[in-house]
Amino acid sequence: MSNDPVSGFAERSQAELDGLYERDFFAWTQEQARLLRERRFDELDLQNLIDEVESVGRSERREIASRLEILLAHLLKWRFQPGLRTPSWRRTIRDQRTEIRRVLNDNPSLRSFPSETLNLSYAAGCHRAADETGIDASLFPEECPFTIDQVLNHEFLPKEVGLLDQS
Repeated sequence: MSNDPVSGFAERSQAELDGLYERDFFAWTQEQARLLRERRFDELDLQNLIDEVESVGRSERREIASRLEILLAHLLKWRFQPGLRTPSWRRTIRDQRTEIRRVLNDNPSLRSFPSETLNLSYAAGCHRAADETGIDASLFPEECPFTIDQVLNHEFLPKEVGLLDQS
């Protein structure tokens, strides 16, 4: 018995392959890749293939937004709880920036997306920071106090509230 999840698919009927997407997603992906390599385009599961390709694009956007939310929450925690700062906060800030940069490098057409989603990610980040700190979300600035350049800048850490430089 072969360990190849799609071995023998070539001999199976189309009826047997129709439900593969629902039954075994991994095997379905391998079958679609095989059909593409063999240029057997008329046998592709086009509707599910289109949905999956679009989903991959959406997942990259979701990853940026999610990482931006976590990053903004930690920047708020850094700014509003200076006495509780930990190396793990700094590490989380650095890691989120690094991963956002990685996604943007892999997907240059998404370079403007962090700016586009900053306000939504900030709102979610405020709620996350409130949940993690016990600070009421209404006490955080209504508008994001950081520019997208500051948020993504590996050297930037906000000053605590009350200092003259409110960056």
